[in-house]
Amino acid sequence: MVAPEEPIDAGVGLDATLPAVGPTRTPLYRAMNADRYERQRQIRELQVMTERTLLCYVAGPSASLERDDVLPLVDVFHTVALGSHIDLLLHTGGGDIDAAEKMASMLRNHVGDAGEFRIVVPDFAKSAGTLLTFAADTVVMSDSSELGPVDPQLNLPDGSGGHNWRPAQSYVDAYEELVKLVNDDPAAAGYRQMLDKYDPTTVDMCRKVLKRSTKLAETLLEKGMLRGGKGNFTALARDLSDNRKWLWHGRPVDYLEAKKLGLDVTYLELTDNVWQRYWALYCAQRLALNSHPPNCKLFESDYVSIPVT
Repeated sequence: MVAPEEPIDAGVGLDATLPAVGPTRTPLYRAMNADRYERQRQIRELQVMTERTLLCYVAGPSASLERDDVLPLVDVFHTVALGSHIDLLLHTGGGDIDAAEKMASMLRNHVGDAGEFRIVVPDFAKSAGTLLTFAADTVVMSDSSELGPVDPQLNLPDGSGGHNWRPAQSYVDAYEELVKLVNDDPAAAGYRQMLDKYDPTTVDMCRKVLKRSTKLAETLLEKGMLRGGKGNFTALARDLSDNRKWLWHGRPVDYLEAKKLGLDVTYLELTDNVWQRYWALYCAQRLALNSHPPNCKLFESDYVSIPVT
């Protein structure tokens, strides 16, 4: 864990108007952590502009949202008062929906009824990341922002002794199509052989995961973005969970499509001053991850900076 940021004495590139806290850092330590100090200065400036606490979760190219993310997330809450207005700058390709549910609950509970919770998506928040945005009051997007479908993906057998990540709905659809072909033509031995490779337990698991994912999307929307009767959370959850509609799990959902679907979107133009500052911070964080393995994630606030591999 990286030591917490503290404003230093004037003349070292930090905001000298903020009071010093804790021990003074040595010149060498300051130099070694200059990039982090600069990012945290940017976070403090955004907090002044938006009057919100800014927390950041930025994932590397092969990092997944997972249960172990709870530990550093609790740490970035360390200095955040209950009932605060919170912005979460989020960049992730997705991951464990159970982890998304837990993190969503933590964030909503910390904000409570007194505060407002927004998620800022500078680049993309896919799959479980999109699920997490459902818990927010609004998602802040621009032309570079991207959400995606939330249909579950499972590491399933591929019929050749291996395993691959596959859409659960596609696995069930292929199984049901083979059942129909066998019933229509019992003499077709080839169809029967393909059907025999399917494990009924796996098919049942896929069906249950599909129900679980859609129900979670409904619950997050009902308690978050669409609470108070702001929209049809059941229809929206089913729409974004529909693998047959989107065809591909990586399908981009931009701010215009997100609005049409019924999500609460706060759009900022690329030229907007606040958006440009979000983008500059995000760029600095992505570059900071280049010095870490590709499965690293950066949790950051104005007080802590935690790269997690």
